[in-house]
Parts: sequence; structure tokens; C-alpha cells
Amino acid sequence: CPCGTGVAYVSCCGRFLEGHDLAATAEQLMRSRYTAYVMHDEAYLRRTWARQHCPASLLDAQSPQWTGLKILRTEAGRAGDTTGLVEFVARYRINGRAYRLHEVSEFIRDNGRWLYVKGVGPVK
Repeated sequence: CPCGTGVAYVSCCGRFLEGHDLAATAEQLMRSRYTAYVMHDEAYLRRTWARQHCPASLLDAQSPQWTGLKILRTEAGRAGDTTGLVEFVARYRINGRAYRLHEVSEFIRDNGRWLYVKGVGPVK
């Protein structure tokens, strides 16, 4: 799976992107959203974004080539929680040049579903 767990896509993020299952934790949602960016799956990104925070435009013509995800820490965001934070570093390339995105993402659980709210970053 592109999210870096070492598990096959179909058993990892694929089940979320294809609508067979819901992420049980904020970290699972974070990983699946990263995978959605890798696969240019705008529909999944919109479905998992808290409606009041979702921007009108998500993917642009010059989408980065995502090359790796590392989860640095999580705070709450487990099955019984209503909020969670996930700090991560995502690596990517644009026109052959390497970049990294270091962000702390906020998540909420609404009607049993984890949703991305917003990210604070880049973190220094």
C-alpha cells in the first residue's frame, strides 16, 4: 500500500477507498487519505473531509508525485474517541525536485465516521 504499512493495498487502504469499510482510527483515515492523494482519488478525499472545511478545489493539474509517508505521532483518534491528531511527514516530488510536507492534522468522529478537519503546517 502507498501509505507505508507494508500491507497489501487491498487489505490496507484499498478497503476504505473502495467503500468496503470505514477507517476505525484517525491514523487509518490519514493513511487512506495519503493513498487517495497518490491515486488522485478526489471523490474519496471529499467524502472524508469535514464538509465545512473542504475546499472547492483539491487536486490541481500539477499534482505532486507522492513518494512516502511517515507517521510521527498520534494523539487520541482511536475507535472510542471523538477527536484525534496525527502528525506526519509526507515526501513528494514536483518536476524532479524533492519536497516534504510536515503537518499536524486534526480529525473528528461524526456519526461513527472519522473526518479530516484541517492541517496545521508546515511544522518547523
